[in-house]
Order: sequence, then C-alpha cells, then structure tokens
Amino acid sequence: MYGLEVTVVILAAVVAMTWLARRLRWNEPVLLVAGGCLIGLTLDFRTLVLPPEVVLLLFLPPLLYWESLTTSLREIRTNVRGIMLLGTGLVLATAAAVAAVGHALGLSWPLAFILGAVVAPTDAIAVAAVARGLPRRIRTILRAESLINDGTALALYAVVVAVVVEGQVFSWWGTVARFLLAYAGGVAIGAACAAVVVALRRRLNDLAVESALGVLTPFATYLPAEAVGVSGVLAVVTCGLVLSQAGPKVINAGARVQITAFWEVSTFILNSALFVLVGIQTPAIVSAISSVSLWHAVVTALLVSGVVIATRLLWLYSVPYLIRAVDHRQVQRRLRSGARQRFPIAWSGVRGAVSLAAALAVPATTAAGLPLEGHGLLVFTAVTVILVTLVLQGTTLPAVIRWAGLRGDPDETAEERRAHRQIAAAALEALADHADRLETPPETADAILSELRQYAAENAGAPDTTGPGMRAELELRLALIGVKRSALIRLRDERSIDDIVLRRLQTVLDSEEIRIELALRAITDQSPPPPADGTTEPRGRAPGE
Repeated sequence: MYGLEVTVVILAAVVAMTWLARRLRWNEPVLLVAGGCLIGLTLDFRTLVLPPEVVLLLFLPPLLYWESLTTSLREIRTNVRGIMLLGTGLVLATAAAVAAVGHALGLSWPLAFILGAVVAPTDAIAVAAVARGLPRRIRTILRAESLINDGTALALYAVVVAVVVEGQVFSWWGTVARFLLAYAGGVAIGAACAAVVVALRRRLNDLAVESALGVLTPFATYLPAEAVGVSGVLAVVTCGLVLSQAGPKVINAGARVQITAFWEVSTFILNSALFVLVGIQTPAIVSAISSVSLWHAVVTALLVSGVVIATRLLWLYSVPYLIRAVDHRQVQRRLRSGARQRFPIAWSGVRGAVSLAAALAVPATTAAGLPLEGHGLLVFTAVTVILVTLVLQGTTLPAVIRWAGLRGDPDETAEERRAHRQIAAAALEALADHADRLETPPETADAILSELRQYAAENAGAPDTTGPGMRAELELRLALIGVKRSALIRLRDERSIDDIVLRRLQTVLDSEEIRIELALRAITDQSPPPPADGTTEPRGRAPGE
C-alpha cells in the first residue's frame, strides 16, 4: 500500500508542479525538484529510498529509447566528430578535473574518480527539458551527446567501482579493453535487437500486439546488454536509431499513431517523476552527511559544481579551435560558428537523474565489509551538482539562446516545403496508373488531379506567407473552432446528437486546431529575433566541431 501511496503523491506532484510552471512560465524541472523537496521534508517520505535499479531499468531505457527514436540521424552523421568529442573526450576530461578537485578537498583518489564518473555526463532527459527553442542542429548535438556520454560515464563508473569496492586490480590495458567491449558490445546488441524487431513487425498485423512490442523493445534491449556486461545505454540508443530509420517502412499508420501517443504521455510522466524523485531524495541525503561538517560538504559540492561547468566551457572554447587549426576541409569550414553562437551548447551541461542513480548505487561498504569513507559526501555532492546545473543553467538557458540570436531553423522550413512539392509530384506521376487499376471514374480522377496540382503549386515558390493577413486568418479560424466546439457540446447536452457523434466530430475539430496552431507557431518562429544589443548582425550557425 505504501508504494501505491508514493506513486499517487508523485503523480499528483507532477501534475500540480507542471501546471504551475507553465502557468507562471517558470522552469519546469526546477519547480518539479522544489516540489519534491517539500514532499521529502514530510515525515512519511523522509525514509523513502530510491533504488538505483529503478532509474537504471524502469526509467532510463524508455526515456533513452524515445529520445533516440525522435532524434535526427542525418544531423548525427553530419556532426559525428563533435558529438563523439563531447560524448567521450569531455566526459573523461570532466571526470579527471572533478577527481583532482575532490582529492584536493579530502576525498581519496579512488572515491574522487567515482565522483568524477558520477557527475561527468549530461542527462538526456534534463537537457531535452531545458533546451527547447534551439535550432534543430544544436538540439541534435546536445541530445546525441547526452545519449552517448551516459554510456561512457557508466562504463568508467563500473571500472572504478570494481577497483574501489570489489578490490579488482587496476590496469590501463584492462580499462581500455573494457571500454571498447562496452561500446562495441552495446552497439552490436542494439543493432541485433532492432533487426529482430523489424523482422517481427513485418509479420505482425495486430494493432495491440504491435503497440505492446513497441513498449517491450527498450527493456528487451537493455537487459541482455547489461546481463553480458556491456553498455545497456548504448544498446538502447543504437536500437532506437536503427528503428527510427526502419520504422516508417514496417509500422502501419494506426500502430504508429497509437505508439507515439503512448510514448509522449509515458515519457512526460517518467521524465517529470524523475525530477520529483530527485527532490524527494535531497533532504534525506543532506541529513545523512556524517563524515564531514555540513559547511565543508557545501563548499566541496559548490566547488565541484563550478569545476563541472568550467570544464565544459573550457572544452567548447579550446578543443574545437585546436581542431580548426589542423582541419581546413571545406565541409568542416561550413559547420563552424562564432563564439557567441557556441555559448548555448557550452551552457547546456545540465545533470540529472542518471548522476543521482549512479551516486546512490555506490555501495556504502567495500567487499571486505569496511565502510566506504566519504560515501555520504559523494552522494551529497552529486545531488548539489544536479541542483546547481538545473537552477543556474536551466533557468538562464532561454536568455542565453536569445542573446546568441539562435531561433528556429529556416532550413527545416525549406525542407518541409520541398517535401510537400516532391510528394505531390510523385502522386501526380502515379495518379493515372492507379486510376486505371482501380477503375476510378474519370471525374473523380480529374478532381484529385486538380487538387494535387493546386497543392504542389501552393508549396512551390518562395517563402510561406507570414504577413499579418495570414496570421489574422489563422487566428480567426482558431476562434471559430472554439465556437464550433461549444455548439457541438450544446447539441449533445440537448440530446440532438449522441456522444459517439460528438467524439467523431470533436476529433476533426481537434486536428484542425492543432494544424492551425502549428501554422501560427511556424509564422512566429520565422520572425527574425530582435537584436540583443541594439545592433544588426546575422544569425550564427550552430557550433560545428
């Protein structure tokens, strides 16, 4: 019964805090964590312990899977060098910098390296929550980085914990071999699982079974990888990326709509619940510090937080420029950006629940039964880094994005317009053959032909209309939808129509409303951002290295 009560309280907090954050236009993750802290202060929740395996098995696979399914593989390929440098090199550099500072502040070298591995990776869920409004390319870089660096950090974490807790002998060759095995094995298992899922989907023709398979996939990918000692994170990410390419060919429209709706709701709940759980754990973690004074713990945690942020800034403003000095290829020159446009990606190093789960998973005793000195300080520091990055970077990132002049993605709009033209042209080319095969009446075929020609012409030219006339028309249509919906409900209340008819017509109205809102949002996104300092300057391109 206690577990059910906890679940209800967390879900209620998710609903209340999310509604309040959106109503007040505050940072959602920060408010969710704050709400969790208030819950954690109550007597019944002071003893609540979040098992690390809950995050690593129940939360992490579905969230990473959905992030992988909805990211851009083309952008990942274009920016693979920069993503790998951030997902591997920056993780190792951050872990080393944190270890050095932690050791200087009193932690043993092994425990300091564990702390470095814990706080080194950015969190895919946290980054996605705060990085809205960035151009598609930067969003893809950040999301792909956070997907890869989880695997890097957890592999490093496993090696260090095995040495510190289990007493295994450390060797450089063994560590490198374990890293390579974790990466290669995770990618191989993820690709194999994706191949199995594709084969099954080609043979399934049952909406419920196909949807259930979509829910099972991330867990059935993560568990085998972890069971054989390779990276479950990379397995899930690989599987998701493969299915993002193969899925449109093997998943029918009905299953795709249902699965998408399920993942959108479930990942929202899981994502928000993680932030609430971080907040719930915070009071108990603070009170558990016993090896050092609270003042020493706070100073240590704040210094480590500063090192985490500074290391990322130093990396983004040094390594790419060193690479530029030796790589003069034209393809890379096109990806370069100025210092101002690079700052949003340097300021997006938000940590999240993965760091908390890794910190809580560190055993409090060694294999010999001896207490692991500094364990409480390690967990407290990890939680502080999460909170500092969420509050400091998460709340200021929208202002940083505006300052950098990064808004919308004109290339994405052009690609969408080009796709409209091409699919209309393909339909026009195939219309006659299909009309003959299906024995379609000539007048019907002519009507469709005229409609397709008009559709292609509307998307052929130059830029979409974004003037006041188009906006006024869309806003009027949106207002009229509200009138139509009220009339429809009134007919149902008067028993002129039944609920089945209401739901059917309401679905049509909802679809039209969504389409109009997206069109209004596209018009807003295409509007040029105001100059940050009163001067006129071109929009910067996304960071490229």
